[in-house]
Amino acid sequence: MQKLYRDDAIVLRTHPLGEADRIITLLTRRHGKVRAVAKGVRRTGSRFGARLEPFGLVDVQLHTGKSLHTVTQVVTIESFAEGISGDYGRYTAASAMLETTDRLTDDVVDPNARQFLLLVGAMRTAAAGRIPAPLVLDAFLLRTLAYAGWAPELRTCATCGADGPHHAFDVAAGGLVCSACRRPGAVAVRQAAVEHMIFLLAGDWDAALGADGTIQLEASRLIADSVTWNLERSVRSLHYVER
Repeated sequence: MQKLYRDDAIVLRTHPLGEADRIITLLTRRHGKVRAVAKGVRRTGSRFGARLEPFGLVDVQLHTGKSLHTVTQVVTIESFAEGISGDYGRYTAASAMLETTDRLTDDVVDPNARQFLLLVGAMRTAAAGRIPAPLVLDAFLLRTLAYAGWAPELRTCATCGADGPHHAFDVAAGGLVCSACRRPGAVAVRQAAVEHMIFLLAGDWDAALGADGTIQLEASRLIADSVTWNLERSVRSLHYVER
């Protein structure tokens, strides 16, 4: 990688370093996830302090370091914070998206920039407020699992491949299971909840919005369980999401 490079990025998280600096975790479009030091960013007169906050889409210039890169320039492309931070439901859902991305994204280059584009699209949709935040979150989580190779099986048995419909969901097995393959720990699932997840994965908002609240909640729990299982740890922000 060249010493000085520039890329579009979305800020995933920040934490203090010393008295005036911050470590910024960024998901970039062409260079994967990077961690960089923003020097003096916590000072009142910082040139780009407010631009390096979570939910921000930025054009950033970085200097390559051994373990941490250094931010040298940053320009805001689009700030989603105003549309997200003023609403608790949007804020918690968007925070869960950032946390999940941070945990699932390796420090490698994604040549297709799929996760970056998915996250930017989800932030933009959440900030607009036209789609309920929990639905945006659930669609984002399902697609993130799919990009990571962990999409739950929603049409055939995840164990034997038998065609559905099936009425049990086994997180450990990877999705729906037939009655013959059902093990202790699998939970009953209604077909409407399965169809709702299929609509979310496909981005069919009209169909997804038509599901009643109990169906949406049932699907949300299965999606959250799938994320937790594959991460092997919980996403803390998910506990605060208003369903």
